Amino acid sequence: MNRYAIQLAFAYMGVIIGGGFASGQEILQFFTGYGLAGIAGTILAGVLFAFLGRQIARMSTQLQASSHKEVLRILFGHKAGTVMDVLLTFFLYGVGVAMLAGTGSLFQQQFGFSPLIGGAFMAALVILTLCMNVKRIIDLVSAATPILMCMVIVITVYSLFTINASTDELLLLSHQQETVAPHWSIAAMLYASFNIAVGFPMLAVISGRTGDIKTTSLGGVLGGIGLGILILLINIALLFNLNQLQGAELPTLALATRLSPVVGILMTIAITCMIYSTAVGMFFAFSARFTRPETNAFRGFSIVSCGIALVLGQFGFTKLVGTVYPLLGYLGLLLIAAVGVNWYRIRKEPRGQTPYGV
Repeated sequence: MNRYAIQLAFAYMGVIIGGGFASGQEILQFFTGYGLAGIAGTILAGVLFAFLGRQIARMSTQLQASSHKEVLRILFGHKAGTVMDVLLTFFLYGVGVAMLAGTGSLFQQQFGFSPLIGGAFMAALVILTLCMNVKRIIDLVSAATPILMCMVIVITVYSLFTINASTDELLLLSHQQETVAPHWSIAAMLYASFNIAVGFPMLAVISGRTGDIKTTSLGGVLGGIGLGILILLINIALLFNLNQLQGAELPTLALATRLSPVVGILMTIAITCMIYSTAVGMFFAFSARFTRPETNAFRGFSIVSCGIALVLGQFGFTKLVGTVYPLLGYLGLLLIAAVGVNWYRIRKEPRGQTPYGV
């Protein structure tokens, strides 16, 4: 299989997975809280990730896009595309803030450190990384994804053998969880929409670096399928162990630590890597929106923006996930609608008439 397609798939997954996904906090609020219906939600989200990943990758490759702005202007027109660009940029900054807060929660739960220490550690890593070129960032973002996939599979299998509550009790607990929407299908669509908004800038840049449409299309589909499988596995693990996870800011880490302290440490490393990959993608997109990468202005802007994000992150990871992400989700719904309309329109036109055809 094409190596670049695999790398693109892992990078697509790596940017989206982040702290809330890998820690289980997002899955808890968007899927587990709906009980068994949440499993259907994970499947719906996976299908959307695969479809959107393919379409965005294809369009970015055909445009040879150097940033997400070019794709947005094709989807929404120049004026509306510019508005979407500005809104998306600032919401991505909110996700970056959540990533720093997630590191703080991770270090506090696992090591007993102050949340400020974990956030400062991640902010420093992000700042150092933002000086690298795009290829190096892609390599770093995609590297940790296979490790996390293996960890999630192990934890899920283990969790199914350690169930100590009845199904009725677990379903009752699931319906007591805080959720982000009145229905599981809406939550699944919101989850896919805000996540595709998060992954969109990096996916556009990576796909625009090659002219091989088949490769990037395959990478987008594989990344979407991989995300769907991970969501499903984490949701199952959380659902059937809810009675043992009450009050945990990072539920997958709690499951890993129950399995073994060593596994807990490995999971801590994996989650930290995924938070890092998302944080780099978010702050890169934000800083590049206002300054040119690899310049002193870019470095200075990155330092200031990460410093402010570190302060804002002290409001708490769970609160940020439940507030920022759904709002970004509604913005992402516009992106999904635009991609869907573009796909439908292109299919009605003769092949070769447009550079964005299937």
